[in-house]
Amino acid sequence: MLSLVIVLKGLVEFGALLIVAQALVYLLSFGRHEQNSVYRFMRLLTSPTVRLARWVSPRAIIDRHVPAVALFMLFAVWVFLTFMKYHLQLSAQA
Repeated sequence: MLSLVIVLKGLVEFGALLIVAQALVYLLSFGRHEQNSVYRFMRLLTSPTVRLARWVSPRAIIDRHVPAVALFMLFAVWVFLTFMKYHLQLSAQA
């Protein structure tokens, strides 16, 4: 069980880093992000998380803010998995 939590935590961290990297490429491309192949590749990799965030979030949240919602969701899952990892490590020692 601990191994599963560690793998899931790593995947969540990877997804969050991809969203942050996509935002940095967006900022550094000076409005030409749609022509940037790195940006499009990161958008492809983050699209499942962003779609899930769009599905979960209310319609009042505009589409350009949905990646921030996805990042917050990943952070919440990361905190939960960190707690679970800590709990499982403590129970394994006892």
